Amino acid sequence: MTEQPISFERPQPGADPADPRGALLRASTPPHSALPAQARAGETPPSGSDTTTPSTPSMPATPSMPAMPATPSPGGDSEHSQPTVAAEPDTHRPRPVPEGVPGPPEAASDGPERRTGQGLTPGRPTPMRRDGDRLRFVGAATRRIARGIDLDEIVMGLCRATVPTFSDAILVYLRDPLPVGDERPTGPLVLRLRRTDRIPEERDTEGGFATPALQPEPTELTELAAVTAELCEVRTGGALAEVLRGVRPVFTDSPAAHAALPELLGEGGELIVPGGRRAILAPLRGRRRVIGAALFLRRPERIAFEPDDLLVAAQLATHSALGIDKAVLYGREAYIADELQRTMLPETLPRPTGVRLASRYLPAAETARVGGDWYDAIPLPGSRVALVVGDVMGHSMTSAAIMGQLRTTAQTLAGLDLPPQEVLHHLDEQAQRLGTDRMATCLYAVYDPVSHRITIANAGHPPPVLLHLGGRAEVLRVPPGAPIGVGGVDFEAVELDAPAGATLLLYTDGLVESRLRDVWSGIEQLREKLAATAQLTGPDHPPPLEALCDEVLDMLGPGDRDDDIALLAARFEGIAPSDVAYWFLEPEDAAPGRARRLARRALSRWGLEEMSDSVELLVSEVVTNAVRYASRPVTLRLLRTDVLRCEVGDDVPQLPRLRQARATDEGGRGLYLVNKLARRWGATRLSTGKVVWFELNRN
Repeated sequence: MTEQPISFERPQPGADPADPRGALLRASTPPHSALPAQARAGETPPSGSDTTTPSTPSMPATPSMPAMPATPSPGGDSEHSQPTVAAEPDTHRPRPVPEGVPGPPEAASDGPERRTGQGLTPGRPTPMRRDGDRLRFVGAATRRIARGIDLDEIVMGLCRATVPTFSDAILVYLRDPLPVGDERPTGPLVLRLRRTDRIPEERDTEGGFATPALQPEPTELTELAAVTAELCEVRTGGALAEVLRGVRPVFTDSPAAHAALPELLGEGGELIVPGGRRAILAPLRGRRRVIGAALFLRRPERIAFEPDDLLVAAQLATHSALGIDKAVLYGREAYIADELQRTMLPETLPRPTGVRLASRYLPAAETARVGGDWYDAIPLPGSRVALVVGDVMGHSMTSAAIMGQLRTTAQTLAGLDLPPQEVLHHLDEQAQRLGTDRMATCLYAVYDPVSHRITIANAGHPPPVLLHLGGRAEVLRVPPGAPIGVGGVDFEAVELDAPAGATLLLYTDGLVESRLRDVWSGIEQLREKLAATAQLTGPDHPPPLEALCDEVLDMLGPGDRDDDIALLAARFEGIAPSDVAYWFLEPEDAAPGRARRLARRALSRWGLEEMSDSVELLVSEVVTNAVRYASRPVTLRLLRTDVLRCEVGDDVPQLPRLRQARATDEGGRGLYLVNKLARRWGATRLSTGKVVWFELNRN
């Protein structure tokens, strides 16, 4: 069977060339041929109606190709003939439609004649009267739906593809909550109105779809969300449950669908549904179960749906449901990736004494938001801080999981106050236990604000860059070492000066290496970028830390991001020697009294005499606990920064434990007093013993 040609460009005979509905697909009828008119069942065409021509044999209508009405001839009396009427000029602007999709028919000024098919302008057949029209519409609509990657985009694509081409309005209901993958939903089936869309009903200054005389009644396609229920609980065994279980779209004039409308739309909501076959209820079934429903509506003045339109609705519902299923799965994976990234990387950086910190993390791509790069800043005893940056091979979920294990191991080793080279050695052993192919690079540095020194150990990582206060940037010479996971490699640490006002930049290779440049060219470019940025603030003022991180990332071009990027910047402020007081105390009974006198003198020198009572009491309690079990000299150190910090160290590894003393106990109240009076306090185990510290706010 040969389908008659369809024209997309030329207007049909008798059609208004200025008609904005030129987007409608019109059948291109040759001058001397016509398809037979479709007669009603049990009727014969009138004798005066010419249905065939000698050049074109008659062709019966088949289900695969619905018969088209014959081209009307002037004065014809066929029931399907359409008399020629004068076309009214249209000046309104049509609503954009998807490419290759027929546009909406405009509501004629004679609504009753529109319903009966009389009074229509010749050459303006209703849209999608042929299978070719429907196939073109379904193809364009499914392409538009498939463009969406998240839930809202897919639902919007369904609405924009169907309104106004296929229907005048649409309501989309989705399950609440939507099940993910194979998980079995719990509780009753609840549908939530996700989105509505309709043709605008009011004219603007350039015209609209309906004239003021044909504005619908208040219950006809008005604000759909205002007259329908937002939530609908599907009753087991109810009419709506039966329609959803059937999966296939149905006309709402069927008994089952008509009974389901009040349950779906709520009380009075069914009044928006026009009579006749002008509404289709289509269940949305995903891979496992029904996940929603779509209601397609046409206005009373528009031609009713045809049986073949149920196939169109089924295609739209199927593509939308499968897309929603995939969008939900993608959303869950993106949520897991975001949560994994948030868990693996520090949410906030600490604020240790004598150093300011800033950080940045950029994933390799928005679709893969986690990777193997990480950074960390860990406070250590004695006001020191450990600075860590590492990079696991790859930027997948597996790399992120390995990164999390190595980061946790590094935090545990830092809590033991091990030297940097020992930390890398234990990380290497841990990587070998995780697998033979678990490779990573890592740089571990410990900054001491009191001595203004930094100790660095490297495991195959790019060297750090130090920006001095005067604007000079240098790449620090640290032993490169072998990557973590190689095994059997000794790591070496170096100790360098860390002057006050200098900035140390730790980074991963994604910042300096790409397809456009090698790693050493990138490091040199980074050094030049830091020096140029420092020149903007002058030799006596270091650049702001956050702005410096942004400037460093600006050196990346549009094609330079091939890997994750982790960046950690540390501004060394240090602690001046005049703000530090340090003593050794012999483990004897007179040590607490001597500690009180030394603390009183230091506070007097700093002008903090009003804090003497509290400090002497707490120092006495902590030193008393230390000398009771120590066998070597006890250390006492006071630090004056924005707070007053006291540190007492001994050679006993057991950490003190806070407990509630009984009324008959002679001791056990020292830590209780520290906990009540101090701003913060804690105890840290060292390789040589422990340190107990507390902080007090300066008055």
